[in-house]
Formats: sequence, structure tokens, C-alpha cells
Amino acid sequence: MTEARPDSPRMTISDPQVMRALAHPARISIMEYLNSREGGATATECAEIVGLSPSATSYHLRALAKFGLVEQAPSRGDARERVWRVVTASFVVDAGRGAGPAARAAEQAVVEAHAVRGMERIRDWSRRAGDEPAEWYDKALFNDTLLLLTAEELAGLNEAVLALLRPYHARRREADPPPGARTVAVHYRALPLA
Repeated sequence: MTEARPDSPRMTISDPQVMRALAHPARISIMEYLNSREGGATATECAEIVGLSPSATSYHLRALAKFGLVEQAPSRGDARERVWRVVTASFVVDAGRGAGPAARAAEQAVVEAHAVRGMERIRDWSRRAGDEPAEWYDKALFNDTLLLLTAEELAGLNEAVLALLRPYHARRREADPPPGARTVAVHYRALPLA
């Protein structure tokens, strides 16, 4: 669901407590923000993004740290300043096929929290699309397609799409992005229907 430090392996999260910790909208925002910041960020910097007080944001950062999702980063020179960073380059939430009801409910809570965030982004775009420059308005895409695929074809499609996204995702952490670059939300879901 998210990317972070390029040197760390992908983490699979199957613990219901960790999944519930991730299902909070402020924590999702904090993880995304830390993920995009080389060297991490302070609670005060994160608070500006999530719209909470620094003390409330510190609480969420400590909760994320408790479950091994964020950690203290090296100081930027001011020993009083606590800098946080994400622990892993990427993670996937997966309760597993044989998961019990508690794990399934926790996994569902994370999925729903991310779905709500995705819908908020779509609504936000829809509200302001007419005010966007033509170069962005004309390139934005909202696509919903039904395909008839085998499981193997779905696996290949997923691999190909993720490979296309990878170089752009790594760019989010560059100190000097290309002129005119903006963060773009790409929602990709490939789910078999009943």
C-alpha cells in the first residue's frame, strides 16, 4: 500500500493489531508523508499534513513505532528534535486465506480506510478539476474497466502495471524532481468479481 526506504525489504502485515493500527486515517496520512520525505519528518511537520496538533500526531507516531512501522531517524542537528521515518520500503496487508474473524475484520478495516482515502482524492479532483491547468486537466484519467482474465493473466497484468509505476514511485523521494512534477494518486485495483 505504500513505499518508503529503497534499501528495506517488503513487509507483509498479517497481525490484526498492526492492521488495526494502520486503519486510522491520520496514520495513513502520516505513513504517506514520511514515505515521501528523505530523512523523515518531525511530529510538528507531520501535524501540518494531517491537520492534528503536534501532540496528537506524536501519539500516532508512537503507536506506529510500537508496531514497528516507523522509527526514530537520525537527528538533523537539533538533539531536542525527534525525527521519524518509515521502517520498510513497502508493505502489503494480508491476513491470509485461513485467517480467523478478528484478522479478517482488521484487514477489512485497513482496506476500507484506504478506500475512503481514495474516494476523498477522487471527490477532491472532481471539485477542482475545472480550475486545473489544461495540461493537467487533459491528462487526468478516471478509468473503470472489466476484463476477462485467467489467474495467470491477472498475475502478469499486475506485474506489468507495478513495473510501469516503479520508476515514478522512486522519484517521490528525489530532492530535485523534474520541473512541473506533481504528486499524482494512481489507484490500481484488480479484483475478481463474484
